[in-house]
This record gives sequence, structure tokens and C-alpha cells, in this order.
Amino acid sequence: MISELEKIFSVIDGYRDEIIDLQRELTARVALGPANGGTGEHEKAAFLKEKLKELDPDLVEEIRAPDERAKDGYRPNLVAIWDGQDASSRVWVLSHTDIVPPGDLSLWKSDPYVLRVEGDSIIGRGVEDNQHGIVSSFLALKAIKACGIPPKRKIGLAFVADEETGSRYGLEYLVKNRRDLFKLEDLIIVPDGGNSDGSMIEIAEKSMLWVRFTVIGRQCHGSTPKEGRNSLYGAARLIVALQSLKERFKLTDDLFSPPESTFEPTKVEANVPNINTIPGKDIFYMDCRILPEYRVDDIIDEIKTISRGLEEELQLSIRVEPVHRQDAVNPTPAEAPVVASLARAIKMVKGLDAKPMGIGGGTVAAFFRGEGLPSAVWVTSPDTAHQPNESCPISDIISDAKVFAHIYME
Repeated sequence: MISELEKIFSVIDGYRDEIIDLQRELTARVALGPANGGTGEHEKAAFLKEKLKELDPDLVEEIRAPDERAKDGYRPNLVAIWDGQDASSRVWVLSHTDIVPPGDLSLWKSDPYVLRVEGDSIIGRGVEDNQHGIVSSFLALKAIKACGIPPKRKIGLAFVADEETGSRYGLEYLVKNRRDLFKLEDLIIVPDGGNSDGSMIEIAEKSMLWVRFTVIGRQCHGSTPKEGRNSLYGAARLIVALQSLKERFKLTDDLFSPPESTFEPTKVEANVPNINTIPGKDIFYMDCRILPEYRVDDIIDEIKTISRGLEEELQLSIRVEPVHRQDAVNPTPAEAPVVASLARAIKMVKGLDAKPMGIGGGTVAAFFRGEGLPSAVWVTSPDTAHQPNESCPISDIISDAKVFAHIYME
């Protein structure tokens, strides 16, 4: 006898055209937030709201986050809920509707907002980040409905705004204003990060700290260096001195890859426009990804101590300014029900032993974890997000839809 899951999986296997059609419609509805030069996610959200209604939800709601910069003064967030046979908990799958700009159009082989299909790959801005999650979670439920089988669990789909520019008008707004939607016993999955075979379940994140360093000296002619104070030399010395952070904060944690805290100089702003002038002002930045075992304030204090030492030695002024900070929250336990459920589904669908891991980047799951709600970030991802010719394998969407269907029916 064919099992219920086999019937559902067979339907999902036939969804290639459905995947292409959905991705085409979503890609054409440009969802750029105001900070990225757009008006918001309204057109994409309106399309998705109608698609959700096709699956006869017990609740579908648009939650509007006020944003005077956006069209009509708000950002749209969608939630839809379906009852299941087990009323004890709900599976939530949360994806985001906004995208990043395409960047340099000369690097794209075609219009970023017109879907292109090449064999198993679909190409266009947003197809991976985060339409992969939208489409796979939606089609899993559609296949269950098509088979006429009642879901075993209660199911919630959330499509939120503003992930790409901080989530103030997206998930952060939801957890502050509609905390009643989410329960401690819920299984919360965020399909917005993973690895190429889908074997990584992200349960923890490092703290993130971006620092701007402004080194002030005295500008002078290149032929009379003693008349000035070379800020570029000071910046170079400071970059080297900051490498001591790696020894000062050298704990490792194998949950993460890489397992240590990282402190990397990155962006450098332009100083003088000509070669024969010694600069008097240099600005550079450092990207720090810090293990949760360390306090971010301790990192900042050590950076300031290093900077003060060089100020005195080189007779320069050094200004240290954190420009972005996101402190790590408590991780989702590796034994949490959402992790176990994902691992079982991945094993059944993909034949892989999934591994709970931590990452250096930040995801919106931090807002759930900050509220004490265990959540897991998972998707099968070739990691082309934000790149020219962003792409997504159709086969990955199909397999991920099966993983979600397994969880919905468990």
C-alpha cells in the first residue's frame, strides 16, 4: 500500500512547472525596501496573500508595520494558519519577501527581474534569497491539500518584510506586537541559510560587531614628512596591532565554522587624491564575529586600549566607533524538538545525517531566540544570494518541499 507521504512526495515531484511559474511571478514583483531604493514589498505580498487563500487557511492576516518611507506608510507582513490533527504545537516556516538590489547590471546575463530557466537552474534576483523558502514551504502544504490528507500538525506560514535591512518592520515588529502568534512548544524553521546538500541545521550565531577607526594626524608635503603625522602609517600600525585580539580572545567552539572569533580589517575609505601628499586622516573598518562566550563590551574595551597605546606612541588621534552591533542570543539547544524533527525529515528525504551548527553571520532567527523561542535555520542552499545571476536548483526546491511535508505530517 502506498503511504500518505509517498502520495504527497509523488505530487511534489510533479511540481516543476508550478515552481517555475511561482518563481517567475515572485521575481517580477520587485520587493525592495525604502533603504534599498524601493517602496516596499506590497505587490509581492498581495500576490502571496491570494496564493495563501487558495489553500483555504483557517486564518490569513496581513500585519502592517508603520513605515512612513514606504508605499501607503506601511510594510506588509503575512501570516496564515491551518489547523492540524495534533493541537499541541504548530510548525512555523518563516520566509522573507524583500530582496536586495541587483547591483551592477553589466554582470547579469539577463534582466534580473525576468526569470531565466537553464535546465535544473532558475536565475533571477530573489530566487534563492528568499523565494526558495517561500515556494518550498508553500508547495509542501499544497501537495498535502491536493492529496486530501489532513495535516498531522498545525501549520503556520509567515512571509515577512524588511529582512535585508534589519527586520525592524518585519519579524522584529511581529515578535514585539504579535507575540501571541508564537508559542514555546512551536517548531519554528527559518529557511534562509544552509549548505549545498542541506545537511546543516543552524542553531547558533556569533555576536557581530562592525567598528570604524578614524586616525587623525597632520597632512604635509611628501618631501617633508617630519612636518606632519602620517595617518596612513598610523592606520597600518593599528591594523597590525589589532591582530592581538585573536590571541586575547582565543577560545574555540567546534559548534561553529570557523570555530574561533574572527577580527578582520575590511573597508578603507579614500584619503588624499595625490601621491606626493602625506595624509592627515585615514578611515578603515573592522568586521568582528565573536563567540557567544565573550562579551562584546570586553572586545570594544580591548580595541580602545590598543588604540590608546598607539595614540601615545605615534602622537596621533584615533577615534573608535562601533557602527553596527548585534549581540549573540542564547542558541537553540541541539536536542530541541525542531532540530530533531528537521533531522528526521532530512534523513528520510535526503539520506543525510544533519548536523546542528553555528554560523558567523546573523539571521532573523535571532529575534525568535531572543524571545526564548527555539528556532532552526535550514535550507538547501548553493549560496548565490546577493550575487549577480542569483540561481536556485529546481531539484533543491522539490527536495526541501518534501522535507517540509514530512515535518507537517509527522
